[in-house]
Amino acid sequence: MIVTGNNEEEMKDFKKSMMKKFEMSDLGNLTYFLGIEFEMNSQGILIHQRKYAKDVLKRFNMLNCKPISTPVDTRVKLSPVNDEKEVNPTLFKQIVGSLRYLCHTRPDIGYGVGLINRCMVKPTTSHLVAAKRILRYVKGTGSYGIQYSKNQSDELISYSDSDWSGDEDDRKSIAAYVFMIGNAAFSWSSKK
Repeated sequence: MIVTGNNEEEMKDFKKSMMKKFEMSDLGNLTYFLGIEFEMNSQGILIHQRKYAKDVLKRFNMLNCKPISTPVDTRVKLSPVNDEKEVNPTLFKQIVGSLRYLCHTRPDIGYGVGLINRCMVKPTTSHLVAAKRILRYVKGTGSYGIQYSKNQSDELISYSDSDWSGDEDDRKSIAAYVFMIGNAAFSWSSKK
Protein backbone atom coordinates (compact mmCIF):
# COMPACT_ATOMS: atom_id res chain seq x y z
CA MET A 1 0.00 0.00 0.00
CA ILE A 2 1.31 3.44 -0.87
CA VAL A 3 0.29 6.26 1.46
CA THR A 4 0.75 9.83 0.30
CA GLY A 5 -0.36 13.21 1.54
CA ASN A 6 0.76 16.65 2.59
CA ASN A 7 0.07 16.34 6.35
CA GLU A 8 2.73 14.25 8.13
CA GLU A 9 0.68 13.82 11.34
CA GLU A 10 -2.40 12.56 9.49
CA MET A 11 -0.27 10.10 7.54
CA LYS A 12 1.35 8.78 10.74
CA ASP A 13 -2.06 8.38 12.40
CA PHE A 14 -3.42 6.57 9.34
CA LYS A 15 -0.44 4.19 9.24
CA LYS A 16 -0.77 3.44 12.96
CA SER A 17 -4.47 2.65 12.62
CA MET A 18 -3.78 0.38 9.62
CA MET A 19 -1.02 -1.44 11.51
CA LYS A 20 -3.45 -2.13 14.39
CA LYS A 21 -5.99 -3.72 12.04
CA PHE A 22 -3.65 -5.47 9.59
CA GLU A 23 -0.29 -7.18 9.83
CA MET A 24 1.98 -4.74 8.03
CA SER A 25 5.11 -2.66 8.46
CA ASP A 26 6.24 0.78 7.37
CA LEU A 27 8.95 0.55 4.70
CA GLY A 28 9.68 4.28 4.75
CA ASN A 29 9.74 6.60 1.77
CA LEU A 30 8.82 5.11 -1.57
CA THR A 31 11.86 4.56 -3.80
CA TYR A 32 10.79 1.91 -6.35
CA PHE A 33 7.39 0.59 -7.44
CA LEU A 34 6.53 -1.47 -10.55
CA GLY A 35 9.59 -0.29 -12.45
CA ILE A 36 9.08 3.35 -11.53
CA GLU A 37 11.74 5.01 -9.40
CA PHE A 38 11.02 7.83 -6.95
CA GLU A 39 13.68 10.31 -5.85
CA MET A 40 13.08 12.91 -3.17
CA ASN A 41 15.01 16.12 -3.88
CA SER A 42 15.00 19.74 -2.74
CA GLN A 43 12.36 20.69 -5.35
CA GLY A 44 9.96 17.82 -4.56
CA ILE A 45 9.73 14.33 -6.07
CA LEU A 46 11.25 13.12 -9.32
CA ILE A 47 9.76 9.99 -10.87
CA HIS A 48 11.60 8.19 -13.64
CA GLN A 49 12.27 4.79 -15.19
CA ARG A 50 16.01 4.98 -15.88
CA LYS A 51 16.69 1.34 -14.98
CA TYR A 52 13.68 0.12 -16.97
CA ALA A 53 14.71 2.24 -19.99
CA LYS A 54 18.21 0.79 -19.85
CA ASP A 55 16.78 -2.74 -19.60
CA VAL A 56 14.55 -2.08 -22.63
CA LEU A 57 17.51 -0.81 -24.66
CA LYS A 58 19.52 -3.88 -23.65
CA ARG A 59 16.64 -6.25 -24.45
CA PHE A 60 16.33 -4.94 -28.01
CA ASN A 61 20.10 -4.65 -28.63
CA MET A 62 20.00 -0.84 -28.66
CA LEU A 63 22.20 -0.19 -25.62
CA ASN A 64 25.11 0.94 -27.80
CA CYS A 65 23.05 2.72 -30.44
CA LYS A 66 23.71 6.27 -31.57
CA PRO A 67 21.43 8.66 -29.59
CA ILE A 68 19.09 11.02 -31.42
CA SER A 69 17.52 14.30 -30.29
CA THR A 70 13.89 13.79 -31.40
CA PRO A 71 11.61 10.75 -31.03
CA VAL A 72 9.78 11.19 -34.37
CA ASP A 73 10.94 12.19 -37.83
CA THR A 74 8.33 14.76 -38.87
CA ARG A 75 9.01 14.15 -42.57
CA VAL A 76 7.98 10.49 -42.33
CA LYS A 77 4.26 9.67 -42.48
CA LEU A 78 3.50 6.23 -41.10
CA SER A 79 0.56 4.33 -42.51
CA PRO A 80 -0.71 1.07 -41.01
CA VAL A 81 -1.08 -0.28 -44.55
CA ASN A 82 1.80 -0.21 -47.04
CA ASP A 83 3.61 -2.48 -49.48
CA GLU A 84 6.91 -2.72 -47.62
CA LYS A 85 8.53 -5.88 -46.34
CA GLU A 86 6.90 -7.17 -43.16
CA VAL A 87 8.96 -7.56 -39.98
CA ASN A 88 8.63 -9.94 -37.04
CA PRO A 89 5.28 -8.91 -35.49
CA THR A 90 6.14 -10.39 -32.08
CA LEU A 91 9.35 -8.36 -31.82
CA PHE A 92 7.56 -5.21 -32.96
CA LYS A 93 4.75 -5.68 -30.42
CA GLN A 94 7.29 -6.25 -27.64
CA ILE A 95 9.04 -2.97 -28.51
CA VAL A 96 5.76 -1.06 -28.64
CA GLY A 97 4.57 -2.57 -25.36
CA SER A 98 7.84 -1.73 -23.62
CA LEU A 99 7.69 1.85 -24.90
CA ARG A 100 4.05 2.20 -23.85
CA TYR A 101 5.02 1.32 -20.28
CA LEU A 102 7.87 3.82 -20.43
CA CYS A 103 5.32 6.55 -21.29
CA HIS A 104 4.24 6.58 -17.61
CA THR A 105 7.21 8.78 -16.80
CA ARG A 106 8.14 9.87 -20.32
CA PRO A 107 5.22 11.79 -21.86
CA ASP A 108 7.68 13.17 -24.42
CA ILE A 109 7.57 9.86 -26.31
CA GLY A 110 3.77 9.48 -26.12
CA TYR A 111 3.02 10.85 -29.59
CA GLY A 112 5.61 8.65 -31.30
CA VAL A 113 4.55 5.57 -29.39
CA GLY A 114 0.93 6.30 -30.34
CA LEU A 115 1.92 6.42 -34.02
CA ILE A 116 3.73 3.09 -34.02
CA ASN A 117 1.01 1.55 -31.86
CA ARG A 118 -1.41 2.00 -34.78
CA CYS A 119 0.82 -0.21 -36.95
CA MET A 120 0.87 -3.38 -34.84
CA VAL A 121 -1.43 -5.45 -37.08
CA LYS A 122 1.03 -5.66 -39.99
CA PRO A 123 4.35 -4.05 -39.01
CA THR A 124 6.79 -3.28 -41.82
CA THR A 125 10.36 -2.04 -42.06
CA SER A 126 9.37 1.66 -41.84
CA HIS A 127 7.37 0.95 -38.68
CA LEU A 128 10.35 -0.84 -37.11
CA VAL A 129 12.65 2.04 -38.11
CA ALA A 130 10.26 4.47 -36.38
CA ALA A 131 10.20 2.29 -33.24
CA LYS A 132 13.98 2.08 -33.18
CA ARG A 133 14.18 5.86 -33.58
CA ILE A 134 12.18 6.21 -30.36
CA LEU A 135 14.59 3.78 -28.67
CA ARG A 136 17.51 5.89 -29.91
CA TYR A 137 15.82 8.98 -28.46
CA VAL A 138 15.36 7.17 -25.13
CA LYS A 139 19.08 6.31 -25.20
CA GLY A 140 19.96 10.02 -25.54
CA THR A 141 17.48 11.21 -22.91
CA GLY A 142 17.96 8.55 -20.25
CA SER A 143 17.90 11.02 -17.37
CA TYR A 144 14.44 12.40 -18.20
CA GLY A 145 11.51 11.98 -15.82
CA ILE A 146 8.67 13.95 -14.25
CA GLN A 147 9.37 16.42 -11.45
CA TYR A 148 6.55 17.10 -9.00
CA SER A 149 7.30 20.38 -7.28
CA LYS A 150 6.74 21.13 -3.59
CA ASN A 151 5.68 24.67 -4.39
CA GLN A 152 2.02 24.48 -5.18
CA SER A 153 0.36 27.11 -7.26
CA ASP A 154 -3.24 27.68 -8.21
CA GLU A 155 -2.09 28.89 -11.62
CA LEU A 156 -3.81 27.21 -14.57
CA ILE A 157 -1.45 26.30 -17.41
CA SER A 158 -2.60 24.63 -20.61
CA TYR A 159 -0.96 23.28 -23.73
CA SER A 160 -2.61 22.00 -26.90
CA ASP A 161 -1.43 20.59 -30.19
CA SER A 162 -2.83 19.15 -33.40
CA ASP A 163 -1.27 17.74 -36.53
CA TRP A 164 -3.98 19.38 -38.70
CA SER A 165 -5.31 16.46 -40.74
CA GLY A 166 -1.94 14.78 -40.76
CA ASP A 167 -3.23 11.21 -41.04
CA GLU A 168 -2.40 9.98 -44.54
CA ASP A 169 -5.12 7.32 -44.49
CA ASP A 170 -8.26 9.14 -43.32
CA ARG A 171 -7.15 12.82 -43.23
CA LYS A 172 -8.18 13.13 -39.60
CA SER A 173 -6.29 15.24 -37.07
CA ILE A 174 -4.59 13.93 -33.99
CA ALA A 175 -5.17 16.47 -31.24
CA ALA A 176 -4.21 16.60 -27.60
CA TYR A 177 -4.26 18.96 -24.66
CA VAL A 178 -2.88 19.10 -21.14
CA PHE A 179 -4.19 21.26 -18.30
CA MET A 180 -2.17 21.71 -15.14
CA ILE A 181 -3.42 23.24 -11.92
CA GLY A 182 -0.60 23.34 -9.38
CA ASN A 183 0.84 19.82 -9.47
CA ALA A 184 -2.26 18.16 -10.91
CA ALA A 185 -2.34 17.48 -14.64
CA PHE A 186 -5.27 16.44 -16.80
CA SER A 187 -4.64 15.34 -20.37
CA TRP A 188 -6.62 14.17 -23.36
CA SER A 189 -5.78 12.95 -26.83
CA SER A 190 -7.95 11.87 -29.70
CA LYS A 191 -8.19 11.41 -33.41
CA LYS A 192 -10.80 13.67 -35.00
